[in-house]
Amino acid sequence: MNALEIKNLNVNIGDTPILRDFSLTIPKGEVHALMGPNGTGKSTLAKVLAGHEDYTVESGEILLDGESILGKEADEISHAGLFLAFQYPLEIPGVSIANFIRAALQARLPEGQDINAVEYYKTLYAKMDALQMDRKFTARSLNEGFSGGEKKRCEILQMSMLDPKYAVMDETDSGLDIDALRVVAEGVNLMRGPERGFLVITHYQRLLNYIVPDKVHIMYDGRIVQTGDKDLAIELEEKGYEWVSKELAIA
Repeated sequence: MNALEIKNLNVNIGDTPILRDFSLTIPKGEVHALMGPNGTGKSTLAKVLAGHEDYTVESGEILLDGESILGKEADEISHAGLFLAFQYPLEIPGVSIANFIRAALQARLPEGQDINAVEYYKTLYAKMDALQMDRKFTARSLNEGFSGGEKKRCEILQMSMLDPKYAVMDETDSGLDIDALRVVAEGVNLMRGPERGFLVITHYQRLLNYIVPDKVHIMYDGRIVQTGDKDLAIELEEKGYEWVSKELAIA
C-alpha cells in the first residue's frame, strides 16, 4: 500500500505509557492534521516515526509503502523517504545551509556518483526564491542566530530539496508570526501532490487556514479519539480541548 501506516503502536518513556494502541494511515496525496493538548503524545509520535532512540516501542508497526521502518536508524528512515520537520530546529555552527543540504543529497546517491554543482545551486536558488529567502542565507551556518520564522523557512527548504515521500511536521507553526506562517504554508502547498503524504501536527486551527487538510484527527491520552474534515478543527478551536475530554467522559 502506498501509505504511511501506523498500526496499534504502544510507546513508553521509562515505565510511563505515552502512545496507546495508536493507529493512523496517511495515503500518498493526502494531508492529515493531528491536533491535541500538550502531553498527549503528538511530539512523541513524530520522534518515534523518525527513529528517536529515547522511546521504547512495546508493540505495533510502522510501515512506509509496505516496508517496516520500525527499529531502523534515523538515517535509514530518512533515506527510505520520511522527513521530520522539528518543532525546535537545531543550530549547527560552522556548517552552511548550502553544504548541509548538499551533504544530505550526496548521501542518497550511489557510491561513486557526485552532485552536479551547477544544477544543485540552480535548484536551491529557485526553491529559496519560492520561500522568499535571501540567497545570502546559503552561506550562513544552519539556523545559527536565525529567528523562528527563518528557522522554519530553512526547514521547509530542506524538505523541498530532499523531496521525501512523506513529511511529518511537528508544530511547524510554533513561534511564527502571520507573515512567516503564510510563507511556510505556501512552501508546503507547493509540495502537495499525488506522490507525497503529509502529517501536520499542530495545536491551533490557524495553520489549517493555509494548509487545508484532507482529514483532521484529534489525539487525546495517546490515541486518536475523533476524525473528521477541516470543520472539526474549527469546532475544536471554538470549544477547546476540554470539550474533547467531556465528550469522552459521556462516551
